Amino acid sequence: MNKIISWSVTVAVAGFLFGFDTAVISGADQAIEALWQTSPLVHGLFVMSSALWGTVLGALAGNIPCDKLGRKKTLVLIGILYLLSAIGSALANDPYIFALLRFIGGVGVGISSIAVPAYISEIAPAKLRGRLVAMYQFQIVFGILIAFLSNYLLAGLIPQDWRLMLGIEAVPALVYLLLVLKAPESPRWLLLHKQNEAAAREVLQSLNSDDIDHTIRLVREDAEKKRDIQLFKRQYHFPVLLAFLIAAFNQLSGINFIIYYAPRVFDMAGLDASAALLSTTGVGLVNLLFTMLGVMLIDKFGRRALMYIGSVGYLVSLGAVTWAFASGAGGSLVVAAIFLFIASHAVGQGAVIWVFIAEIFPNSVRSKGQSLGSGTHWVFAALIALLMPYVLDTFSAAQVFGFFTVAMFLQLLFVKFLMPETKGRTLEDVSASLSR
Repeated sequence: MNKIISWSVTVAVAGFLFGFDTAVISGADQAIEALWQTSPLVHGLFVMSSALWGTVLGALAGNIPCDKLGRKKTLVLIGILYLLSAIGSALANDPYIFALLRFIGGVGVGISSIAVPAYISEIAPAKLRGRLVAMYQFQIVFGILIAFLSNYLLAGLIPQDWRLMLGIEAVPALVYLLLVLKAPESPRWLLLHKQNEAAAREVLQSLNSDDIDHTIRLVREDAEKKRDIQLFKRQYHFPVLLAFLIAAFNQLSGINFIIYYAPRVFDMAGLDASAALLSTTGVGLVNLLFTMLGVMLIDKFGRRALMYIGSVGYLVSLGAVTWAFASGAGGSLVVAAIFLFIASHAVGQGAVIWVFIAEIFPNSVRSKGQSLGSGTHWVFAALIALLMPYVLDTFSAAQVFGFFTVAMFLQLLFVKFLMPETKGRTLEDVSASLSR
């Protein structure tokens, strides 16, 4: 059991790099725009967003290396992409090379959102699977915080301090790469794609897994039932729908809008610059603390219970923000409601999404299903990030938050009427019940 936890935590470090890589660019934003004299359009849609487009590509195509190369080799590939992107973007001398290398890092982010949950879910016992897969989300949030702290500490150390901010990511990327080289392959992948029971049994024994013969038999039986590895078949329609909806609702909550544009939201609420900065920092801390709470509770209360809690919290917080902007209430109410929103997200969607998507598909199409869910998540994230400046110029803040409130009411209906509970069940049992 200790080895399962150890390798799960090791692999989840890819989530730390995910969060760090996503947030660290904030320290280079204004500096590289001034250095290379790019137009706002080129800077925003090309230079700054290149990693986001790489993430979309990595998420949509990440199932290919996961299935063809295996989970372990894909995890190694992710480390190489992060390392190359960190060093290369720090040394880049023009915006186009910079954008290309940031794009490469984004591909690593996208693939990691498939490979890491898949790997952990396939080595973890049912009773700990939720907590261990949710560790990936915790590492993402932790990486975001460390990136902000790192940027603050490195600011002003050298004339082009942004190079140091971006390049420092090479250190955790190298550590992750060296550690993951020693990780075992997923036993379920070995059974399904290599038909190698001896190797799978050896991995399960090294992990001190419980009831190895029973696990191998279940995977074999599942493989026999699910010979067709095409995702969009009738028997997979329900898990496909579940993955699409939970990923879409994740972004329709407005979480990326809040994370990306928190200072602007607090400014619209009437806070001065220093109060807005302090409140933005508070968003990061609340996110980390309640993500930890979600990780601790997910295997005790279950996925649906956390989604219920998160959905109700969304409705209360987003409704309060909508009313505050519509009525002109004070900024302190907006700050309190945003903190409640972040806490609700961290305990609910934040803790559940990657776990749930990794659990609902059969072994034969798991990576493809995760690619669908992750791709949906990142396409919606990209659209929201790109459209929100226009939306805020066209609609009032009350209308924007009112839209998010309605969307979260629909999520509550999704949880009540469609979402199954997967807590404490084997992957094969979950997939069999959903594919019928």
